[in-house]
Amino acid sequence: MYGAAGAPARSASAPVVRSGRRPPPQATGSVEKGSRARVSFMNNQKQQKPTLSGQRFKTRKRDEKERFDPTQFQDCIIQGLTETGTDLEAVAKFLDASGAKLDYRRYAETLFDILVAGGMLAPGGTLADDMMRTDVCVFAAQEDLETMQAFAQVFNKLIRRYKYLEKGFEDEVKKLLLFLKGFSESERNKLAMLTGVLLANGTLNASILNSLYNENLVKEGVSAAFAVKLFKSWINEKDINAVAASLRKVSMDNRLMELFPANKQSVEHFTKYFTEAGLKELSEYVRNQQTIGARKELQKELQEQMSRGDPFKDIILYVKEEMKKNNIPEAVVIGIVWSSVMSTVEWNKKEELVAEQAIKHLKQYSPLLAAFTTQGQSELTLLLKIQEYCYDNIHFMKAFQKIVVLFYKESESEAEEGD
Repeated sequence: MYGAAGAPARSASAPVVRSGRRPPPQATGSVEKGSRARVSFMNNQKQQKPTLSGQRFKTRKRDEKERFDPTQFQDCIIQGLTETGTDLEAVAKFLDASGAKLDYRRYAETLFDILVAGGMLAPGGTLADDMMRTDVCVFAAQEDLETMQAFAQVFNKLIRRYKYLEKGFEDEVKKLLLFLKGFSESERNKLAMLTGVLLANGTLNASILNSLYNENLVKEGVSAAFAVKLFKSWINEKDINAVAASLRKVSMDNRLMELFPANKQSVEHFTKYFTEAGLKELSEYVRNQQTIGARKELQKELQEQMSRGDPFKDIILYVKEEMKKNNIPEAVVIGIVWSSVMSTVEWNKKEELVAEQAIKHLKQYSPLLAAFTTQGQSELTLLLKIQEYCYDNIHFMKAFQKIVVLFYKESESEAEEGD
């Protein structure tokens, strides 16, 4: 504790006093504030201030968007097709393998343009002169059904392998049909045969035919000529019943006459045109469809006239005009008249009362039924219709005999009046 001179020893931590002045007291609070201020200042210096320009941000590779470049895609496809040549089996294998490397989803339109026309199509259906093109395509192939069937297999395999191309292919065909005027007659014929085969095997939906109703194509006769080749190849693959079923699914079975201009939309013109082109079965189908449509319209109008209580003479006159206009035989008309007569009343559900109600109702309408049973075949048809109705509606079972007797007596009385 004490030094050599007897003075007390200095503590190691005690401040050294020089010049006889006492040290100032330690300001602990102000030091802490100062250090915090320096830390805050340094932190502010580290923070990047926003700038208006010159700042670059890093983008993750997965977020980068690839530039749309159909020309480069086209060059890759055409180079591969050139190497495969005209061997369509090799073409199908090349397209199958390329789907794993090339972006078919993004460049579907370019892909199908190449396979059909040999290169990318400009609006209107023309090929650009400065673009690469290939002869391994539909338009450069031979114009025969066998070759188009082989090309159809290429498209079929490709779309089955890459299902997402289905919608893009339908859009492509719709576009090609609108471009028909820009193609040569030979190219149109090949496309028509190919489309018919693809419709038959289910690769395409019949709704694509809507493009053929384009006003300009119809006006210039392009739609009708294209339809001839298309339906020939379609019916060659399937029968007319399968074709009709496909058309019905898309509500196109009653629109085929729209392939012609308005002034030529008649059953007679359609039948003549397609029969001469070798499509008699299609002509007969359209004629039957027209007849069925006319019969439905006749029955609808007949029921409305009866519900209004129009005079029988007016109803008979209208029906006979429709018979002549739509070539509907009397034996068919009597069935329509019978159905209309029986649908204009609400029948009693009690069996013992319905017979009396039926006789009273049919006696009222007997002049109308008599007007369309002037032939033996018509009388037989009416008898069969009565029998079917009574068997289908059990309450009328006992009324059958009374109805037949009623009509027999009515026909006898009319014969006597005629004499």
